[in-house]
Amino acid sequence: MQNLKSKKVAVLAANGFEQSEFEKPVAALKEAGADVHVVSLEAGKIRGWKDKNWGDEVNVDKTVGEVNAAEYDALVLPGGVMNPDQLRHNKDAVSFVKGFTDAGKPIAAICHAPWTLIETGALKGRTVTSYPSLKTDLTNAGANWVDAEVVVDNGIVTSRDPRDLPAFCKKMIEEIADGKHKGK
Repeated sequence: MQNLKSKKVAVLAANGFEQSEFEKPVAALKEAGADVHVVSLEAGKIRGWKDKNWGDEVNVDKTVGEVNAAEYDALVLPGGVMNPDQLRHNKDAVSFVKGFTDAGKPIAAICHAPWTLIETGALKGRTVTSYPSLKTDLTNAGANWVDAEVVVDNGIVTSRDPRDLPAFCKKMIEEIADGKHKGK
């Protein structure tokens, strides 16, 4: 496994994040030595979604109003339906994500998380995957949507759903280890 000891990674999430799509990437990042911060819309705790019901709570390290993309080496966006829907409607969250796309920093987004990426305008001309129901949204945003386990396009890693987590986590770690890309 790659060594991420010098890397600082933000995980942007809100209530209703898909629990496995949060826990497994965070565990992989920590195992690789990354310094991981949970960033959310409000201070306190956020709650996951697991098996069609509310899951575990997670402590928030910082709010989107307290952070800047320049402070981090990479960004992880877990899925779930409620989570990215809240994030894409929050100007501070979208601005935070746009900071990563503008700087060419690695971003890993799984399942419904690319909804938030749409709001940055950075997907035009990029190849991505997602949960199948986002295909039209992503295509309308100018992305080339494909049905694949994991897709990497210039530092943006995307996967479809929890079944893809092993491949997603592996590529996420590789891209973060590689560092900045030239951007779009």
